Amino acid sequence: MALYDFTAPRLFVDAPLSEGARISLDRAQANYLLNVLRLKAEDPVLVFNGRDGEWKAELAVEGRKAADLVCVLRTREQTAPLDLIYAFAPLKHARLDYMVQKAVEMGAGALQPLLTRRTQATRVNLDRMRSNAIEAAEQCGILGLPDVRDEMNFDKFVNGLEKDRVVVFCDEDAPVANPVEALSKAREARGNNAAKFVVIVGPEGGFVEQERALVAAHERCIRVSLGPRILRADTAAVAALALVQSVLGDWT
Repeated sequence: MALYDFTAPRLFVDAPLSEGARISLDRAQANYLLNVLRLKAEDPVLVFNGRDGEWKAELAVEGRKAADLVCVLRTREQTAPLDLIYAFAPLKHARLDYMVQKAVEMGAGALQPLLTRRTQATRVNLDRMRSNAIEAAEQCGILGLPDVRDEMNFDKFVNGLEKDRVVVFCDEDAPVANPVEALSKAREARGNNAAKFVVIVGPEGGFVEQERALVAAHERCIRVSLGPRILRADTAAVAALALVQSVLGDWT
């Protein structure tokens, strides 16, 4: 039997959660519960805010179009997120939506858009990114939301990285073709010590040589190939984060 009930409705709410707390729902949330899911008074809903864990709440109907939720019982304690930044060149429209959702599902603790020399989409809709992050967290039982950051110049971001942060640089020209082998060496060097990570994926046109040199100069840089095929940037997000989580992250 699964340890988690994925059939229960689940909502992110931006309000403190505690036993007996009453949460006012906005119109869209109330409509979703009352008219889309057709829930009734006292039906259970799971709620989370990224700070206070997950709570079982009961629906308090306030009419045909309004409702509140009342917290009854904490079902899961809040867990600390992995210090994992996913840094990427922005994509356009639906592909960016997909990438954000999958990065959240794979455990990214921060989403950092980077403006590289070959970035095609230079303006990022941060509100849309946050909405996609919330949707992914709601659907996948995730307790925390990633920090959605403003877009940043690539060089400035790399120059500002801490010296002790492990930099997983997704580079098709990496000297070690086997990504698991490359990451395993970092795990052996780290031992059992917790670490901070950043996974960097470039634009569709790839990195220019100056950008490659800048990242490679970081003392904890691991250059990783994602295999013999060239991946689209949104696919690379899933592949890279799965590799990092399975070898270095919180899957181990």
